[in-house]
Amino acid sequence: MASSNQAEDHIPKDQIPKDQIPQEQVPNSGAGALPASGQARVVLSRSRRPRLEQGHPWIYANEIERIEGEPAPGDLVEVRDRKGQYLATGYYNPASQITVRIVSYRPLAEMTEEWFRERFRQCAEYRGRFVGVAASCRLVFGEADFLPGLVVDRFGDVLVVQVLTLGMDAARDRWLPALVDVFKPHGVYERSDVGVRTLEGLEERTGVLYGECPRHIVIEENGLKIEVDIENGQKTGYFFDQRENRAAIEPIVRGWGARSGIRLEERETEEGRRLVPVNSKGNPVTFPYWDGATVLECFAHTGSFTLHACKYGAKKVTCLDVSAHAIETAKRNAELNGFSDRVEFVTADAFEYLRQQVSGKEERQARSEGKTDTSKKLTAEARTWDVVILDPPAFAKTKRAVPGAIRGYKEINLQAMKLINEGGYLVTASCSYHVRPDLFMETLLEAAADAGKTLRCIEWHGAGKDHPQLGGVEEGHYLKFGIFEVRSRKLL
Repeated sequence: MASSNQAEDHIPKDQIPKDQIPQEQVPNSGAGALPASGQARVVLSRSRRPRLEQGHPWIYANEIERIEGEPAPGDLVEVRDRKGQYLATGYYNPASQITVRIVSYRPLAEMTEEWFRERFRQCAEYRGRFVGVAASCRLVFGEADFLPGLVVDRFGDVLVVQVLTLGMDAARDRWLPALVDVFKPHGVYERSDVGVRTLEGLEERTGVLYGECPRHIVIEENGLKIEVDIENGQKTGYFFDQRENRAAIEPIVRGWGARSGIRLEERETEEGRRLVPVNSKGNPVTFPYWDGATVLECFAHTGSFTLHACKYGAKKVTCLDVSAHAIETAKRNAELNGFSDRVEFVTADAFEYLRQQVSGKEERQARSEGKTDTSKKLTAEARTWDVVILDPPAFAKTKRAVPGAIRGYKEINLQAMKLINEGGYLVTASCSYHVRPDLFMETLLEAAADAGKTLRCIEWHGAGKDHPQLGGVEEGHYLKFGIFEVRSRKLL
C-alpha cells in the first residue's frame, strides 16, 4: 500500500547522519567575489564527506563553510569546493535542514521553461522505454529525475503533482507550462497537502492547476481496471511503486487444486476429448477457480493486490483495511473487474484481526488435544489462508520510530505466518526508509523463528521501474518487498 516520495525529504534532525547535523544556521557571510553571473556561491567545508561527488543531490547546512553573496530563498546558487572548483548548481533555502538541492552539474543561470521542458522530455523517454508511452505511472520522481521537490503521477489524461520544496514552488510558473507542453494532459491537479511543506515555510495546497480534473479516474494496471480518487486518495491517489511486485504474485495463487484432491483426467466432452478436473470421487469439478489459492490481503487500501490475485485465478480473497473509504473503493474496483463473487471485504484493524484468527486457531488446537473444556463456546474464528499479503503504511517516519516499527513489523508477520497453510506463501512489504533492507529481513527471520517456521525466499525487490533510484542516494531505496514460502520446521 503505502509508499514514499523520494522528494519528500526534509529529514528531522534525528534522521540525519550524526556528522551532518547542523549545529547552527550557516551565516550568510557575503565573503569573496561573486561569479560574473552575479549568482551567489555556496562553498563547502574541507571536513565534509564527498557525498555530492558520489551522486547525492543534497547539501546540509553543516557541510557549508561560507556563502558568498546574498541569495534569496529559492534562488539558484553555485556549489564549489573550498579550492574554488565548481561542483554543481542547486536551489537554496536557509530555512531547510537541506540547505541546497542540486538541479544541475553544469552552470545554470535559471530554471527556465525550456530547461524544465528538456527535463520532462527525459522523463517521458525513460517511462516510454520501461513502462509504456501512455501508461499510467509515476512520470517524475523528484531527485531521481533530477527535479528535486517535484513529483508527478499520470492517471490516464490527468497529471497529479506534489510540490514539496520552496525552490520548486517558486518555479511553478515555469514547470507547469512545460509539463503541459510535453505530456499534453487534459488536466493537472495539485496534491501538495503534505506536512513536509511546512518545513520549507510553505502552506499546504490542493486544487486544479490546469484544464479539467475529474475526481475519480479509472486507470489500467497489468490489464486490470482501477479507480483512483485524485482528491482524497492517499498521496497522489494511488501507489504505482508496487506495480511489478503485484504482478509477481501470479505463480503463487495457482496450483492448489491437488491439495483438495482434484486432478486433471482426460475425458470425452462435447468438444471432444479434453483434460477435465475431477475430485477424489471422480466427479467433474465445475467451479472455474478450483486450482486457485485462498488469499488474505491486509492493509488493502484500494484492493490492488486483491485484484491481481483474482486475475491470476485465486479461489477466494479476503480484502481487509481499517478505512471504510478504502474498502468502498476496493469494492468498486472488484465490481469493475467482475471479481465481486470471489472477494469478501472486511473493515477492521489488521493487527487485531490477525490476532483474533490466531487466538481461534490456538483455542481449537488446545481443544483437540484435550487441554480445554469442550463444553465452553469457542470465542474466535480460526481462519487460515494459502497466501497472506501484508502491505502496510510506513511504520517509521523518523529514526527514533524504528524500534516501535520493528515491533509492529514483527507482530504482523509473526501472526500472518501462523495463519498460512503449510507450504503457503507470505507476501510482505515495508515502505519505511529507516527500516533498512537487512533490518527488515532480520525482523522477518525473528518472526519466523518465534512462529516455528522456515522461510524460503522467492522474490526480493524494491520499487518499480517508474521509481528509479540514484546511485549513492540511500533515501531512494525505501521499499522492501518479499515473497516467502512458509513451512513448519517440525515437518521438515
